[in-house]
Amino acid sequence: MTDTKKYCCLTVVLIVALRLSIGWQFLYEGLWKFKALGTSAPWSAEGYLKNAQGPFRNYFRGMTGDPDDLNWLDRDKVAAKWDDWAVRFTNHFGLDDAQKKELDRLLNGVSDFRVELAALPEGVTIPKDVAKAVKYDAKAKRLICDGKLHMLASEREALLALAKIDESASAETQKTVKAFHDAVTSLYKRASDAKAISFKERLGATLVGNPEVAGRVYPQYKDTIDERRLGDIDLYKANLERYEANLAKANKQSAMQFPREHLQKQWSELQQLKSKVVGPVKSLESELKIAAQKLLSTEQLARGPVKLAATPVDRINKQTMWGLTILGVMLLVGCGTRIAAVAGAFMLVMFYLPLPPWPGVPEAPGPEHSLFINKNLIEAIALLAIASLPTGQWFGLDRLCSKFWCRKKSGCCSPTAGAACSTAPSPATK
Repeated sequence: MTDTKKYCCLTVVLIVALRLSIGWQFLYEGLWKFKALGTSAPWSAEGYLKNAQGPFRNYFRGMTGDPDDLNWLDRDKVAAKWDDWAVRFTNHFGLDDAQKKELDRLLNGVSDFRVELAALPEGVTIPKDVAKAVKYDAKAKRLICDGKLHMLASEREALLALAKIDESASAETQKTVKAFHDAVTSLYKRASDAKAISFKERLGATLVGNPEVAGRVYPQYKDTIDERRLGDIDLYKANLERYEANLAKANKQSAMQFPREHLQKQWSELQQLKSKVVGPVKSLESELKIAAQKLLSTEQLARGPVKLAATPVDRINKQTMWGLTILGVMLLVGCGTRIAAVAGAFMLVMFYLPLPPWPGVPEAPGPEHSLFINKNLIEAIALLAIASLPTGQWFGLDRLCSKFWCRKKSGCCSPTAGAACSTAPSPATK
């Protein structure tokens, strides 16, 4: 159906203009998303998918891999993610030995802290409760603190109390005791310095060591009160389960307005709580990467950002951006028009389903108000209409490609060749 004489001239012009308009919109949207990748606020489909509603909610949220950011609350998973990033960072920028050592110190800390000490004062023996963190190496003549345990203020005071300066003692004894006090004080400063605490230790302190976040267990009170005090992480997970259960109930009672309004309020409170527990971990990761960037030279920085491991959201973002760009070009130039139109309609339906304007489904944010039909669905229907018509034959590369293919295949596409073909006797009549 390529003969334009079968259609009104205005119809042909308007259908082609519609195809070009949608093609331009697709192309510009795809290019804008690509350009946004290089900004401080790159585009991502993550937020749209995580806020999906309706009967396909779980499917679209599941496409993100971690719709509720629970992986950010797992210390082992975050630590493994940082280890993978550190390897990529090292290989990408070609760190030298000194930079590698400093990056490892930032991430994992040091094995121990040491200060020089010729000898312990006479009669001094480090008690067992302190010896877990602090020990004296007589051979190396060093007072050593474990890099993971650090030194508590109470341990410092316990060590200082082991040897007191006695004015009546000999000068040599006073010198030894003073050297011991100086070593303990210096070691405490090194081990307790905020810069000496690795990012993994700070991660553990945030997710496990902070009772306000991780909760606290009181086994000594289990006979009288609940032995566990819930932290913010426990509350977030409990509220998340409650919201999912209430959502399932509300879906069965879609005619009732109150459950929906209550759910929206509960969802808002849930997002605030998520931000409270996940935000500090994300901030810690950003701080780690900024600290690592400071280790680089100008030449290393010129190599650009590190390529991170692809996540499910990254793959969806790339598919969306490339899909919009390629389909936009195909629609604009009229090449493979019908295939591009059908593929574009499918893509728009996938944009439509996460937040469908159906009764009982919360409205999508924005000024648009719809019922059943919204802009995405209208545009998808328009593309299917375009796919049913030979618009690429009217105006586009499809016409040139079909002529070229016809000539190459039979050589009978020109008017003269067609006449010759029609008058030539068939093999059966010869």
